[in-house]
Amino acid sequence: MTELPPVEYGVAVERYLAASGLARNSRRIYRIALATWAWALADRPAPAGPERRQARPPVLPLALLDHPDAADRLRGAVAHRAAETDPRTLNREISTLRAAAAWWRARGWIDGDPTADLRPRPLPEPPTTTTPLTPDELRALFALRAPLREQTLWHLLHESGLAIETVLALNTDHLDLPHRRTRPGHTPVHWRAGTARLLPLLVAGRTEGPLFLTDRRAPADTPAPDRCPYTGRARLSYRRAAELFTTHTRTLGPGWTLRQLRTRR
Repeated sequence: MTELPPVEYGVAVERYLAASGLARNSRRIYRIALATWAWALADRPAPAGPERRQARPPVLPLALLDHPDAADRLRGAVAHRAAETDPRTLNREISTLRAAAAWWRARGWIDGDPTADLRPRPLPEPPTTTTPLTPDELRALFALRAPLREQTLWHLLHESGLAIETVLALNTDHLDLPHRRTRPGHTPVHWRAGTARLLPLLVAGRTEGPLFLTDRRAPADTPAPDRCPYTGRARLSYRRAAELFTTHTRTLGPGWTLRQLRTRR
């Protein structure tokens, strides 16, 4: 028997969570995040603080996601949330909505994707007194027989001068390879010859999904924006990238960190 599509947004949320395989506590967090976007779709301000978790979201049709102004409402909600919450929380909420919308779209419950233009917010660079690597140290690092992924990441971090979190958030469709920069509408990133030589090899025909991937397939509860549609692997995390850097540089010097790759200012 064919499953009938739900009429209400809230019912669609519950069906998505029921099929997600998430643990109970994770489902609760996802439910709160998805309820937050319901207020935006209803063109009403969402409650703030602890009240947000207790408030009953408006009842509205799932078809509102296909309304011509749905994308504008969601962008406005992102701007509003950015003023009242930290970037990591907001990025998690955006990722949750994008994953749910992709699941609903795959089942034909909605036609469009009003979340397509919702981008992660840049994370603030924590205060640091880390000393950048010297030119000799950089030459030794880039001479290592490290995998393509690591060499590309290290070159891009050094040449862009950006935070590791910003670089790891890049997707393959963000890149303008011929001009050595990201496309308009995405976090501005520029790179030089070293990265330009490696990036096409790393992308290898991928046109969407995370740029830097893990070695293994993503867990079942990984949000769609953080999973490669070609390989099924997940977006590389900061923790794993840092572990790999420590492993590869152990013979070069004690205590080297990824943040030391930033270009000297």
